[in-house]
Amino acid sequence: MVERYYRELLRFLSRRVKDTDTASDIAQESYARVLALHASGTAIHDARGLLYRTARNLVIDTFRRASVRTQHVVELDDDHEPLADPCTQPEHAWEATQRTRMLIGAIEALPPRCREAFMLHRFDGLSHLEIAARMGITRNMVEKHIIRAVLACRRELAAWDGTVRTDD
Repeated sequence: MVERYYRELLRFLSRRVKDTDTASDIAQESYARVLALHASGTAIHDARGLLYRTARNLVIDTFRRASVRTQHVVELDDDHEPLADPCTQPEHAWEATQRTRMLIGAIEALPPRCREAFMLHRFDGLSHLEIAARMGITRNMVEKHIIRAVLACRRELAAWDGTVRTDD
């Protein structure tokens, strides 16, 4: 499996992350995770698909970590001492974790095709036309799937925030 897909996966990742070292690290981690899953006795029916899905998820995680790092700018008070970032406070971290779990639950509860269209759009950055071609459905159906997913996420956020949405 390693020899068969490595170069292909590396080219794919290099286009995504625009850095060969990072792409190589992600490819290696993807293989490690898939091989660990295989070693645990789990049946893998589509090794290439699992490998690419794992790599995509790792790319998303890499971008998220980079985004978080750039958002945490240290502010100084009048005595030039760093102020605590409110996002690093335990209650804020807990709340962010809970909201993330809630949104993941909402996405996982979607019908499979709806979830697939939403993830291809939001996480892989594909256009509606690209998703339609990949899934073998119309662009209109892709739009319906994405709207349904967005509304499900908004309902969950409204429930979390304690607000009532009347436009659904």
